[in-house]
Amino acid sequence: MAANRSQGSYYTLFLAAATVLCAGIFFWSGGMGKLLFVVGAAGIAGSVFGMLSIKSLEGKTALKPSPLVMKLIGAGASALGWVITLFGMHLTPSVSGRILLALVGIGVSLFGIIVVLPAAFNKNAVWKS
Repeated sequence: MAANRSQGSYYTLFLAAATVLCAGIFFWSGGMGKLLFVVGAAGIAGSVFGMLSIKSLEGKTALKPSPLVMKLIGAGASALGWVITLFGMHLTPSVSGRILLALVGIGVSLFGIIVVLPAAFNKNAVWKS
C-alpha cells in the first residue's frame, strides 16, 4: 500500500484514527465517546490532508486511462450481486431459495470483479503499447 515512509506514516495514522473514530461512535453516549470521535475525525482529516500534500511528490502513474463505462459496469455488477444476496433473503422464506439467491449474487459479484474490471483495466495496459 505505501511506497515510501511518508505514505506509510499517513496510512498508519489513518488506520489508527479510523479505529479511534469507531470506538467514539460505539461509546457515543458518554463524554469519552464524543472525545474519541473528535480525535478520530481529526486524525482522519490529518491523514487525508497529509496524503494529498505528498501526492505531488509521486511520479507519473504507469497506467494509462481506461474506459470509465467498463469500470462503472464492473462496479455496478459487484454492487448488484450484493443487492441480489441481500434482498434474496426477503424474497423467499425457504432456505434452499435463499441459498440459491445468495449463490447467484455471489456469482454476479465475482463476474464483475474477476471478468469485467480486469478487462477494463487491461484494455489500455502499459504493456500493450
